[in-house]
Amino acid sequence: MRRDRRHHPGQVVRDLLRSGLLARVLPDRPDVPELPVDRPNPDAVVDCAVYLDGRRQPGRPHYADAYERARRQRSGFVWLGLHDPDSATMASVAATFQLHGLTIDQALTDGHRPAIEQHGDVTLLVCRTASYVEHAELTASSEVVDTGDVMVLLGDRFAITVRHGAPGALRAVRDELQRQPALLAQGPWAVAYAVCDRMVDSYLDVATQVEKDLERVEEAVFDRDRRTADVHQIYQLKRELVELKRAVMPLRGPLRWLADRRRDVLPATLRPYFADLDGRLDRAVDRVTAFDDLLNSVLQARLAQLSVDQNNDMRKIASWAAIAAVQTAIAGIYGMNFTHMPELTWRYGYFGALALMAVAALTLYRLFRRSGWL
Repeated sequence: MRRDRRHHPGQVVRDLLRSGLLARVLPDRPDVPELPVDRPNPDAVVDCAVYLDGRRQPGRPHYADAYERARRQRSGFVWLGLHDPDSATMASVAATFQLHGLTIDQALTDGHRPAIEQHGDVTLLVCRTASYVEHAELTASSEVVDTGDVMVLLGDRFAITVRHGAPGALRAVRDELQRQPALLAQGPWAVAYAVCDRMVDSYLDVATQVEKDLERVEEAVFDRDRRTADVHQIYQLKRELVELKRAVMPLRGPLRWLADRRRDVLPATLRPYFADLDGRLDRAVDRVTAFDDLLNSVLQARLAQLSVDQNNDMRKIASWAAIAAVQTAIAGIYGMNFTHMPELTWRYGYFGALALMAVAALTLYRLFRRSGWL
C-alpha cells in the first residue's frame, strides 16, 4: 500500500540534530547543541560500487572509501543506492559527499512531486515510482496503483539513488545498465537516465493494466443484460488513476528542462537519450489523460443510467398506483349503500362491479404497456 511517511518539520530537525548534521551544515551557529550521534543503519545501503570507464570494479566498499577511490580516477564515479535511509545514515552520507542540508531534508521524506533542483554542484532529480496491484475484481476499496519515491543525487563523481516505498526497486536498473558499459561510461548522468527510463517503462506498463480494468468497467456499464458496475467502483478506479497522474504528469517538466540545450548540467552525448525519453513520457501522459477523460464519460453515463432507472421505477409505481386507484374508486362508489342508488338492487350488481374493475384494470395495463411505462 502507498504510505504517507512525511515527517513533521520539528521531528526532522530533531533527527538532524541527533545525527549531528546541522552542526556540519551550519558550523558557525554556536546554538546548535551537541547531541549523541546515532549509528547509521547498514540496512539502508542497498549497494555501493565504483565504476571506471563504464565497468564496475570488484568488491562492495564503504561509500566513503568508494568516493575517495573514484576521485583519484580520471573517469571514475561511485553509485550509492539507499532505501528508506534514516537521519543518521543521511548525516554520514552528507558528510562524505558534501551535500546541502536542504537536499538531505528532502531525501529523508517521501511524497515529493517530481522535480529537478540544483543545490550548488549537486543536482537533485525526484521521480515517482508506480506499479500495478493485481486484484481479482475491482471493488469500492481496491488498490490499483501503488506509488513511491526515487530521488537521484548527482555530483561530479557520484550518483546517489534514494528510494522510498516498495515499488520501483532499482536492482534491475543497475544490472541492466552494467550490461551497457558504453552508456555507463558517460558518468553519473547515465544513472539518472537509466532510472528515468525505468520509471517511464513502468508508467506505460501500469497504463496497459489500468486500460484492461477500464475495459471491464465499460462492459459492466453498457451491458444491457447485466449492468453490474457500481458507482463506487468507478470512483475508486478514478481515484487510483489520479494517483498515477500525480506520478506521470509532473515528470514532463524536469525532462524538458534537462533536454533544453541551454542547460549545461547534462552531457551532450546523453541529450538524444533524454529527448527519446521525453517522447515516450508524452505517450504515457497521453494515455493516462485519455483514460481519465474516458472514465469521466463512463461515470457520467452510469449516473445517467441510474437516473433513468429511477425514472422507470417511478413510472412503474405511478402506473400500478393508477390501476389500483380505479379499483378503489369503483369499490368506494358502490360501497356507499345509499337507498336511492342505481344497480344496488340489481341481481348481478356484485359481479358487474367486479367485471368493471377487471376491464378497467386490463385497459389501463395495456395503455401503460403500449406507452412503455410498464
